[in-house]
Amino acid sequence: MDSHVTPSSAAPGNGPEGSGGRPEDRPARLAVGVLGAGRVGSALGAALARAGHRVVAAAAVSEASRRRAEERLPGAAVTTPQETVAAADLVLLTVPDDALPELAEGLAATGVPIEGKLLAHTSGRYGADVLAPLARAGGLPLALHPVMTFTGRPDDLNRLTGISFGVTAPEPLRPVAEALVVEMGGEPVWIPEERRPLYHAALAGGANHLVTLVVEAMDLLRAAGAPEPGRMLGPLLGAALDNGLRLGIGGLTGPVARGDAGTVAAHVAELGRISPQSRSAYVALARLTADRALAAGLLKAEDAERLLGVLAD
Repeated sequence: MDSHVTPSSAAPGNGPEGSGGRPEDRPARLAVGVLGAGRVGSALGAALARAGHRVVAAAAVSEASRRRAEERLPGAAVTTPQETVAAADLVLLTVPDDALPELAEGLAATGVPIEGKLLAHTSGRYGADVLAPLARAGGLPLALHPVMTFTGRPDDLNRLTGISFGVTAPEPLRPVAEALVVEMGGEPVWIPEERRPLYHAALAGGANHLVTLVVEAMDLLRAAGAPEPGRMLGPLLGAALDNGLRLGIGGLTGPVARGDAGTVAAHVAELGRISPQSRSAYVALARLTADRALAAGLLKAEDAERLLGVLAD
């Protein structure tokens, strides 16, 4: 691939090699480099290889990352960041969010050839603007955030199939970014640059806090004497998640939805005895639940008033 790539010529699938067929039957189209061969970088690199691209180089620091690169990205040279960028047409910048601005500035400062290269980061927090130092050097910035959790297990690659990717890029590069996501088996969802923090807050609040809530419920059930809290919670939480996704707040059940202030008061008192931290979390979420139930017409005003009185500090 020419180092002076235009957005249209860089788009995966352009030309006869992108016309279909099995990946192994198509000539490789982009040389891919991975900066940060961790859980996400190795999975996306493997997905691009499965789509017919060539992963030629990877930068990995830890022993776990080096081992993951060898296992998931066979044939890729494990080398320095500068050499990885120099060897690639498409560079995946799969580093932690807080490290991304410094990485972009550092790479631009090294003078490594950037012009015409696609540079895709996977941060949910940032859009394309975080790669401005590389764009000024002629790079083509993309933000491709997979909406999935990665554990480092072999099934990470299969988890990419059918998931959403939050995509942000300069408008001329939008078709390129979306095509890459489709090739990895995902569904591109366009997120404007200025909405990236809100987008990521929604995902982190939903997924990360869900894990915290589940673990909290399991701990409390153990304290109540339940020997297998996971087995007890599985069907209940599965049904609740399904109700929420399908019905929104209309899928709400339980004492807050019923306006059962006495039950909620008993919960608050017992949690205060067991764990003040658990009580605080329960009260905050119950208030939010009551507000939403009231706004949706599920909860009468007088019931909401009694509930909020119980939940007052």
